[in-house]
Amino acid sequence: MTAITLKDIVKRYGDGFLAVKGVSLDIADGEFVILVGPSGCGKSTLLRMIVGLEDITSGELRIGDEVVNDKAPRDRHLAMVFQNYALYPHLTVFENIAFPLRLQKGKFSEQEVRDKVEFAAKTLELQDHLQRKPANLSGGQRQRVAMGRAIVREANAFLFDEPLSNLDAKLRGQMRTEIARMQRRLGTTTVYVTHDQTEAMTLGDRVAVLRKGELQQVASPRGLYEQPVNLFVAGFIGSPPMNFLPGVVEGSTLKTPIVDIPVSSDLASRLGSRSLVIVGVRPEYFEDASLVKAPKDSAQFDVNVDVTEWLGSDLYAYIPFETNPDVAGKLEELDRDLDGEGMRTQLVVALNAESRVRDGDSASLWFDPSKAMVFDPESGENLTFDETQAREIDAQNEKDRKASLERAQARERSRAAG
Repeated sequence: MTAITLKDIVKRYGDGFLAVKGVSLDIADGEFVILVGPSGCGKSTLLRMIVGLEDITSGELRIGDEVVNDKAPRDRHLAMVFQNYALYPHLTVFENIAFPLRLQKGKFSEQEVRDKVEFAAKTLELQDHLQRKPANLSGGQRQRVAMGRAIVREANAFLFDEPLSNLDAKLRGQMRTEIARMQRRLGTTTVYVTHDQTEAMTLGDRVAVLRKGELQQVASPRGLYEQPVNLFVAGFIGSPPMNFLPGVVEGSTLKTPIVDIPVSSDLASRLGSRSLVIVGVRPEYFEDASLVKAPKDSAQFDVNVDVTEWLGSDLYAYIPFETNPDVAGKLEELDRDLDGEGMRTQLVVALNAESRVRDGDSASLWFDPSKAMVFDPESGENLTFDETQAREIDAQNEKDRKASLERAQARERSRAAG
């Protein structure tokens, strides 16, 4: 295990294109860090620079205590798992997993090779498939073989480049669990690239959000969700994504297209002289007033529902609204950056599945205004960001991470002794 430190890492291609813009990131020993962002944000380029497949234009990359900018990939002692598995079709599962060991001619005896392959196969539940060829395996099994090949190398760190994007939804869920279990058991430092924020939220100890080659925020999944630093992070993290509404400040009231929100003294000081802002409310913060009585200080409003989707656990209701032309451009830019389709402006609310709201209904809804976030329409800064709370969330997350790693290691020692 080892730490990985990136300091002001820059990647500029020969044609002048700046793909990565001064990224600094400290990845702790044994930590699972996710690099996430929309297509073209520089996350895979950053990963390839760590492993040595891309040259670093400027900045410093350390693995452990050693600067490795000019080291060849084979000398960095990292194991990479690719999106397309990169298996040899003519070799059995056993030989595919053993391949990195065979390359180091004479370093391992046949028994040592067998022991390492069998350990990896047991870790990933591949014992019954060792004599099969990749063509006879499912997508999830092939990905586990690729992971097995990484395990036998006993590398300083694992690097994953969108390993689950070729799998169907059910297999992705299963493989997320496998990867999380493997990382906890082995305690190996892991850097994982994905554009899927669900993977980021469920797998990572910390998540680094990238936008156009720039690092926006690094925090625990909960920290990103509850305390995003800006409009981009708030819009990227969460499914369905956060609702963004134009807000006009009039005295002690913040007027939005759906409801007026009272401005607290704290919010007023943060707003300063701004008269126009963007208000963010997550879909799950809304309640159906016919099911849950609205508290006295809630923001309650009546709407006409356009379309609903009943999903068993939740009911999604879609409510169109007219946006303010003065913020429309900013929200359209955000939608493009988030790989959106530029669809109509609509509020998405996630209600209890027992709600009887249906297509074309009028509904009475409410939310707690203290949960709304307020963003500057020019800079995108989250004006309601609470730095103290963000630090507390991440400190608790780090404490939980270490405890989880210790429990997993203790179980592994107990199993090995038994």
